[in-house]
Amino acid sequence: MFYFLSQYFTDSRHFNIFHYITFRAGMAGVTAFLLCMILGPVFIRLTKRRRVRESARRHDAPALDPFQAKKEGTPTMGGVFIIGSILASIALWGNWTNSFMVMTTWVCVSFAFLGGWDDYVKLKGIGPHRGVSARVKSFWQVVIAFIVGVFVYLYPDITTNLDVPFFKDLVINLGPFFVFWVVLVVVGSCNAVNLTDGLDGLAIGCTLMVAFTLAILSYVTGNTEMSNYLYVPYVPGAGELTVFCTAIVGASLGFLWFNCYPATVFMGDVGSLALGGSLGMIAVLIKKEVWLVVLGGVFVIEAGSVILQVFSFKLTGRRVFKMSPFHHHLQLSGWNENKIIVRFWIAAIIMAMLTITTLKIR
Repeated sequence: MFYFLSQYFTDSRHFNIFHYITFRAGMAGVTAFLLCMILGPVFIRLTKRRRVRESARRHDAPALDPFQAKKEGTPTMGGVFIIGSILASIALWGNWTNSFMVMTTWVCVSFAFLGGWDDYVKLKGIGPHRGVSARVKSFWQVVIAFIVGVFVYLYPDITTNLDVPFFKDLVINLGPFFVFWVVLVVVGSCNAVNLTDGLDGLAIGCTLMVAFTLAILSYVTGNTEMSNYLYVPYVPGAGELTVFCTAIVGASLGFLWFNCYPATVFMGDVGSLALGGSLGMIAVLIKKEVWLVVLGGVFVIEAGSVILQVFSFKLTGRRVFKMSPFHHHLQLSGWNENKIIVRFWIAAIIMAMLTITTLKIR
């Protein structure tokens, strides 16, 4: 909104500040944080009154019950006010003529609706599954990602080349297969964040670190001089995604206020799927999909532990971990929940620092 106002008041130097991405990005982060701080208590009271709370007991994993007992009755679906704060913030500070903002917002909202549906089914105890069945949920994830993948493929300012870290001259052109690459990145990212969301503050803490780093990368990618100096692909208009990233950072900090140990509200799939899908989409648009493997290292480890566990059990009948995702393995190994969370945050910070460092190692 403020960006559009600046277009109409071109004679006033006071409105010129709204043209600067850095200013709007900073304000988007602050706005999202404040909205979360305002909406959080209201949402928690409302959900408690209406008993919107997921059963902490895991019939599919009874070994976790001793750890989950104290969380019984905690409100869930806190992702509603996370995503609401992000959308309100970018509505105020974003440039809505930018196609990247529109595509990322569409992904965020679509996955939020899918996650909300899954949360609703869990809360109501509909059907034999704990939420929407994995097959149905995966189908709709692929559909959402495929639709946006086609749009990205047809968008003139985005190439189908992969930007590989450490190698400034290595070019891998995927051609039409780029659409399926987008599906893999977006779906993989949303599920990785969803799997990580198992301990108080774990997923949201790692999300804000990834989003902060993507904000830097978005700004560099959309800036001609910086991208040329650092030998990264220049993508016109990508800088506007900095506003979206900082909105995620602000909302994540605001939600962490209520979700840190011991949590007074859980994120739910409505938040984890939307945030994960948004991070994956931003990485695609700024040509940093491969970098996301390093940057989102915690998410990759969590998702990889599940994949490895399933394959090992199906092929050999043995489990690699006591339980997957990996944070549950650590819980069953005697690690304190708070220690797991903080150490994963430390790992996420190191991964973010490593990713920024690779900008120069080309």
